[in-house]
Amino acid sequence: MPTRIVAFSGNTHRPSRTRTLVEAVAAEVARLRPIELKVFDLVDAGTGIAVANRSALPLPAARIVEAIEGADALIVGSPVYKGSYAGLFKHLIDFVGPETQVGKPVVLTATGGGPRHALVVEHSLRPLFGFFAAQTAPTSVYAGDTEIADGRVADDVVRARVAQAAAELARLIDAAAPREAHHEALPRAAAR
Repeated sequence: MPTRIVAFSGNTHRPSRTRTLVEAVAAEVARLRPIELKVFDLVDAGTGIAVANRSALPLPAARIVEAIEGADALIVGSPVYKGSYAGLFKHLIDFVGPETQVGKPVVLTATGGGPRHALVVEHSLRPLFGFFAAQTAPTSVYAGDTEIADGRVADDVVRARVAQAAAELARLIDAAAPREAHHEALPRAAAR
């Protein structure tokens, strides 16, 4: 069965450099293994996501949250705003059930205006997914404003990081599969 991967870009418009980056990672993972890919941008959540509880989310936003929860692995990315991930990106992630992310393989990506934003992945995104107890790939991918051009990753160093992160995600998926099979087998064994 193909691995169900959700790529989520925290951008409010299309096209975007962030979507280009998460799609580049997904394409590299697809080169390594069969995947079933769903790509969402924050703009897909629609208007009205500034609600206080999950039951009040508009249907498009609820579907994104459900897709994130049901995925076997994630590729997430956010544009950097004033040294952090996008606020609405975080707001949508706040509706994700933490129990659904435990041990989930994740690649972290971000885009920004220049090198001074590169640490947002380590200082903001990695702790966020650490809270969820997700298994984040060691290699994260950051691209500045000159490293993505014409809808593609234009920088050799960033392309190398994309390939490395994708390979690490594939290994994390392989490592998670036996645990999931063992976890699914436990209730059946207990019922005997």
